[in-house]
Amino acid sequence: MGRNFDEILRVLDALQATDKDPIATPADWQPGGRVIVSMAMSTEDAKKKFANVEEFKPYLRYADAPK
Repeated sequence: MGRNFDEILRVLDALQATDKDPIATPADWQPGGRVIVSMAMSTEDAKKKFANVEEFKPYLRYADAPK
């Protein structure tokens, strides 16, 4: 059984990103890609913290990845 080292690095990047900021990473997320803003943060606060926040539903808000 083979191992995909790129996938291991991607998972570690996602874990570090979600630990640093109130975000979640969507399926097939790549570093620098759009993220899902945590429901613990209001939309107003998300717009202050993140760039290009899009609210599809009150519980589903995408934003550009923080730098």
